[in-house]
Amino acid sequence: MFNDSLPTFWSIWVAFITLLVIFGCLWLVMVVRRSEPFKEETEQTVGHAFDGIEEYDNPLPRWWYLKFLGTIVFGLGYLVLYPGLGNFQGILNWSSTGQWEEEMAAAEVKYGPVFAAFGQQSIEALAQDPKALEVGGRLFANNCAVCHGSGAKGAYGFPNLTDEEWLYGGSPEKIKESLNVGRMANMPAWQGILGDAGIEETSHYVVSLSGRAHDEALAAKGQTHFQTYCAACHMPTGEGMQMLGAPNLTDDIWLYKAPNLTVLESVKQTLRHGRQGVMPAQLPRLGEDKVHLLTAYVYSLSQQ
Repeated sequence: MFNDSLPTFWSIWVAFITLLVIFGCLWLVMVVRRSEPFKEETEQTVGHAFDGIEEYDNPLPRWWYLKFLGTIVFGLGYLVLYPGLGNFQGILNWSSTGQWEEEMAAAEVKYGPVFAAFGQQSIEALAQDPKALEVGGRLFANNCAVCHGSGAKGAYGFPNLTDEEWLYGGSPEKIKESLNVGRMANMPAWQGILGDAGIEETSHYVVSLSGRAHDEALAAKGQTHFQTYCAACHMPTGEGMQMLGAPNLTDDIWLYKAPNLTVLESVKQTLRHGRQGVMPAQLPRLGEDKVHLLTAYVYSLSQQ
């Protein structure tokens, strides 16, 4: 509902300034109008020229004057009906939040049974249902596409949902878990521990895991650093650990490969500064049935 937490002094101050400006405009219009009731139209100008355009010294047209008054009356009426004068909520007690809640409640009454019906079916069955995928696609477009892209192919820092590589697991249960509770990925920065030389060596070893070009001597030294500091999360083989969301480093898929950097330079940047990936929980926003349907849609993307 409308936020009435504005301190009393500032609430009164806002209301006072607002009304002062409105009545000041009314006073100005009345004074100007009163000074020219018997003034006749003339060819005389006010003496100013603006890029060759001159203004006649004629009285304000009556329709224009009435329009000014109408605007002032409308403004006062609006402030009586709706919020605008400090903490006064208006006699209609309207707020944008309240209107949104009413519209959401009406939508829930109308569409709730539809989502409830989908919620009774298995994710695997929904992933094969064209109607369910159509509705799930709309949910994805409204809630997920801003990060993962309209085609769900991801972007820098946002994983591709159409392949078979999953940070936290690609089963229906794991996808639903990710949607329900969100994810907080945290990779610490290693610059302070490894130093410049260690970052260089470890980076060459990391890119060697996916078969990319690397310096063998540096990679050999980097392997020691990797087994000491990185293997706990990424496993000794570099194949990652879905329990922690630690990515597989052997598949040549790079979530943080910057467009303007090579893979090697991107790995160095990641090792130096670390990464903090966040995906918000969708259950509090969407509810169980919509998350269930959205899970089916996301799951279907990697099954095509």
